[in-house]
Amino acid sequence: MTALGFLYPGHSAEDDYPRIEQLLASDIRVDLVHTDIGEDAHRVDALRRMGSAERLAAGVEALRLTGAEAVVWACTSGSFVYGWEGAHEQVRTLAVAAGMPASSTSFAFVHAVRELGVRRVAIGATYPDDVAQLFADFLRAAGVEVVSVRGSGIITAAEVGTWSDKELFALAKEADHPDAEAILLPDTALHTASHLPALEHHLAKPVLTANQVTVWEALRLTARRVNAPELGALFTKEPIVQV
Repeated sequence: MTALGFLYPGHSAEDDYPRIEQLLASDIRVDLVHTDIGEDAHRVDALRRMGSAERLAAGVEALRLTGAEAVVWACTSGSFVYGWEGAHEQVRTLAVAAGMPASSTSFAFVHAVRELGVRRVAIGATYPDDVAQLFADFLRAAGVEVVSVRGSGIITAAEVGTWSDKELFALAKEADHPDAEAILLPDTALHTASHLPALEHHLAKPVLTANQVTVWEALRLTARRVNAPELGALFTKEPIVQV
């Protein structure tokens, strides 16, 4: 049994995690601890407070008690708003506080893009344009070529959590670009776990979503691979250990 730990801000699309655990169909346990979201706003100042060391540390003890072997801060905007270096410092501090390997959803996207072997991506963000551009800047700092960015102007995670598959598919379609080799949907408040194969079929290219890459990143930290096509192209690599 491999136990994966996640710090998830507030309550929006956390039900993606038990769904992903089910789709993995393996000896993987997903443990989720909710952190205080504070002010629910896709604004840089509010996002930086949400991702502060103090907020994350408050959830660490509960996560340690689950027996988690790695922890991922399951928030994209609450990590990339710190910039490339600041986001590294955020996960270093989290790793020390938790006493286990740590990462965040922003780095999960970087590692997942590299795993797919693509360089050019399009972003479909729920965020306002200024916040979406910060994610693009973060990816560019990692050497990823961002060919287009589409923001949606949504201020709160709570609103994103109410989106249906209709809004999800519309966002992905509008974000697509002919030069993009993959589409990235960066909000962990967005329900995507049940729609990955359909999204990729609809767009004829890999789609990376926040909760999907977050779980994949935790598996990477624990040196596990699971072949789970229901979770998209990212999960179709040959496992290191067959399960």
